[in-house]
Amino acid sequence: MKSEQPSTLADRLAEFALATRFEDLPAAVVAEARRRFVDALGCAVGALHEPAPVLARRVAARFTGTPSARLVGGGRSTPDWAAFANGVHIRYLDCNDTYLSLEPAHPSDNWAAIAAAGEAAMADGKAWIAAAAVAYEAQCRLCDASSIRARGWDHTTYGSISATLAAAKLLGLSHEQTVSALGIAGTTGTALRLTRAGELSMWKGCAFAFAARNGVFAALLAAEGLTGPRPLFEGEMGFFEQVSGPFTLPKLGGTAAGDWMLPKTSIKFVPAEYHSQSAIAAAFELRPRIGDPGRIRSIAIATFKTAVEIIGKDPEKWRPQTRETADHSLPYCTAVALVDGAITARQFTAERLADPALLDLVARTTIVEDPELTAGYRAGIPNRVTVTLDDGSVLVAESAYPPGHDKNPLTDAQLAVKFNGLVDPVLGRQRGDQIWARSLHLEDDPRPHEILGLLDL
Repeated sequence: MKSEQPSTLADRLAEFALATRFEDLPAAVVAEARRRFVDALGCAVGALHEPAPVLARRVAARFTGTPSARLVGGGRSTPDWAAFANGVHIRYLDCNDTYLSLEPAHPSDNWAAIAAAGEAAMADGKAWIAAAAVAYEAQCRLCDASSIRARGWDHTTYGSISATLAAAKLLGLSHEQTVSALGIAGTTGTALRLTRAGELSMWKGCAFAFAARNGVFAALLAAEGLTGPRPLFEGEMGFFEQVSGPFTLPKLGGTAAGDWMLPKTSIKFVPAEYHSQSAIAAAFELRPRIGDPGRIRSIAIATFKTAVEIIGKDPEKWRPQTRETADHSLPYCTAVALVDGAITARQFTAERLADPALLDLVARTTIVEDPELTAGYRAGIPNRVTVTLDDGSVLVAESAYPPGHDKNPLTDAQLAVKFNGLVDPVLGRQRGDQIWARSLHLEDDPRPHEILGLLDL
């Protein structure tokens, strides 16, 4: 570790990453890291038969090298390709954890880079957890610092930085090598917000996987001595000038659990964009009071500005043609939750998206921004759902802290229900129990990469 005061933000991030030790992490951070890891694995298994993960796995398996890393679903590839393919699996169902700030994020996407670099380095479970604490801290602090979405960039841009820090730490890079890796990944990982605008493509679930691959790729190059552009943030035509605007970061990490960002992230309880989770929770609350969904005359959703911008303004959200658009549609997710009483992969099949009765109900759904609800966002994700029935009666439910929110965390039992719901239909309960048991002892595992072998089809 460098002894002098870091002169740039990249220096400071590198110093933080390399200085973080598992032994110094608060017990609550370790415990929550285990829970985020097993949740990410559950999301990955649930996506094993989805088209984009299958495609990513097939392409990644064409490439071999030394070292190599396991692929979710079976096979091996180079570490960078493994990070990509495994990242697609973790993210594709839109069911992994989230962090809400000036820029939203899904920090468990970083586990793809951690697993790939961790296996390449033959790192133990303690090292994986320390790398996860670093990645979550960096990504969430960057999301607190500046909304790059407002400037036309995708949140996964920050992921190239966090994934690089995790990979550099696991691969044992020096300070100077880590700064170079950040320069390589940070200048190449700027992603357009087009990924999440209009009709969404398969790439929506792959964008952070590319950031994970980018981080591992940059760290592998820097480890061999390839230098990267610097100063990444402050330089002419650098990150501040071109992407985010200037910002500063507070202290990174600390001695108390509250100093770390990882426990402040939220676990999703259904596979849909996070800002819709409270509307879905409100819909679930209302459904028993409705009886026959055919009685619904109209749905009105009052929400906050960010939800309107991300999942409630594009015309495509009222008639989604793809799974990716549907799980990022506030009107669709709310309507199908009211009709089906569930949000699973079944609610996003081509047949369900084409159902005329459901689409008619989505068309009778309106969204308005409520300034009071906007004022309640980021402390919560407040949504109010008002249903008018065929007899003129009106039912209302409001939710700000859906199950899994950091102010309403899932218990281990609730997390297990989500995990088994994703894993059991694909791999069976016996295999699911093995994955669950080993993952929840991650810090004691000398060969955590073997856990991914339990995910083989």
